[in-house]
Amino acid sequence: MANELKKTPLYQTYLDQGAKVIDFSGWALPVQFTSIKEEHNAVRNEVGIFDVSHMGEILVTGEEASNFVQYALTNDITKLNDSKAQYTALCTEEGGIIDDLVIYKLKDSVYLLVVNAGNTDKDYEWLKEIKGFNAKVENKSSDYGQLAIQGPKARSIVQKLVDVDISEMKMFEFKQNVTIFDKEVILSQSGYTGEDGFEVYCHSEDTKLIWDGFIKEGVTPCGLGARDTLRLEAGLPLHGQDLSEDITPYEAGIGFAVKPLIEDDFIGKEVLKEQKENGADRKSIGIEMIDKGIPRTDYEILDTDGNEIGYVTSGTQSPSTGKSIAMGLIKKEEFELDKELLIQVRKRQVKAKIVKKSSFKS
Repeated sequence: MANELKKTPLYQTYLDQGAKVIDFSGWALPVQFTSIKEEHNAVRNEVGIFDVSHMGEILVTGEEASNFVQYALTNDITKLNDSKAQYTALCTEEGGIIDDLVIYKLKDSVYLLVVNAGNTDKDYEWLKEIKGFNAKVENKSSDYGQLAIQGPKARSIVQKLVDVDISEMKMFEFKQNVTIFDKEVILSQSGYTGEDGFEVYCHSEDTKLIWDGFIKEGVTPCGLGARDTLRLEAGLPLHGQDLSEDITPYEAGIGFAVKPLIEDDFIGKEVLKEQKENGADRKSIGIEMIDKGIPRTDYEILDTDGNEIGYVTSGTQSPSTGKSIAMGLIKKEEFELDKELLIQVRKRQVKAKIVKKSSFKS
């Protein structure tokens, strides 16, 4: 298996640390080092580290790089500076989400797009097809390692190790040319867990040294299993499940990453402007099970009369509360907080209710 899969610079480290390695979007990545629950709780209560070097990095440069990314992406890049990043989306003309990503403005006319691993090649090809701008698009993914240090103790541990003050850094703020373990990195206040935390972008050859440094500091190594339960408890969407080319940002609940009312044109603007003004046909919801059963991706959501009204996009049993939780997509007219639903779990119709995603952790 591993011979055919792509590997991050830490592949041998996973094996040395006894991790269970799986195929994730064509990458050999650790699903867990000890147990998903232990790693999940380490991040919720203390601090954990994830290797996210499989994420893609696409560099856009050139005289018209700013105009290019403003047209290609849904958010307003005029709000960026060389210390402020932004969550955004790459959409089709029909408003479907090709990918969700974070964009960093490294300096004037230099933008780094951090995209989902399984979409890197597709995103790169899509961006290269956009004509009419004096801008260069390069896939730089193999140049970067990326580590995420997450949890309530992340800030104090990272602060001890870096040469800059990070006490006031807020979500999606970042600092360039930061030194950690004698290596130069980009330090971003970001993550995918619902906890305080930082992401470190380093030269790929420095990834192992930085990882080992954090492990020596007592940070818990974590795999993809905990990353998924943490992001789901935080109500954060996953591309390929909660986001796809068949789902628009307004349906998915990430309308805050769309700029349809500004003057600049962008791909998908017409459809998305109409949805902002009049509402989308479907709505992303939080679901909590009332009866026993775990709602899994693609399970049907029914009303209490048994009529199909949507489907589950992501589901799990919450390690923090023990409750079975999910996100789903339903017809907008069916939405009402605390409304009872049925989930088709194999051959059984199991009772559930609509909740706020923000209630998942408690």
